[in-house]
Amino acid sequence: MLVAAAVCPCPPLLVPEVATGAGPELDAARSACLDALGVLAAARPDVLIVAGPAGPDGRGPFPPGSVGSFAGFGVDLTVRLGESPAGSPAPERPLPASLAVGAWLLGLARWDCAPAEGLGVGEALAADRCLSAGADLAARAERVALLVMGDGSACRTVKAPGYLDERAADFDAAAASALGTADLAALAALDESLAYELKAAGRAPWQVLAGAARGAGLGGQLLYEGAPYGVGYAVAAWS
Repeated sequence: MLVAAAVCPCPPLLVPEVATGAGPELDAARSACLDALGVLAAARPDVLIVAGPAGPDGRGPFPPGSVGSFAGFGVDLTVRLGESPAGSPAPERPLPASLAVGAWLLGLARWDCAPAEGLGVGEALAADRCLSAGADLAARAERVALLVMGDGSACRTVKAPGYLDERAADFDAAAASALGTADLAALAALDESLAYELKAAGRAPWQVLAGAARGAGLGGQLLYEGAPYGVGYAVAAWS
């Protein structure tokens, strides 16, 4: 059963080495992410699963010990998601960017509370399949925690990656409200087509969370909401 969840944004800019001079603009988001990870640790899970959006090459499960790199963003920095069990072969697939950011956050928090593994979620995965995948994750162990990586719309300003779309602010506000109140019905009802048009990569992972939390009776708290680069970012903790 799901006993706790943390929701964090996944821009590589969250990593100061990648952000360079822009780093301070995300200090509040980083701090909120660490607070959310503290909620996960306090829940004493048996396993932690990091879920985030991924392209075709990064979908599916990633075992403990999987490695990610920020070389594609001009930084010689690698991260590891947990530790491989003794005697197991080294994982071959590199983590997608969203899970690499999650692994970086866990390293920053010095996570050692439970084995950590990953799940790359296709950004276009249908809502019903997201909910089903979440239910499967919750059944993995008696006490499961999720670190859910994902961004809101990328269309909040004219300088945003997706340019300005007047619908973006309302979409992000609805998503942040649902994440902050653990409103499973509202998360499940997020419009797939609109999310795609607004380049909201977090939609599918958030709906995986909604599926995992069914029947768990968790409450939510919104720890951060902003759009410093024209992209909607939200941090929430569920327990």
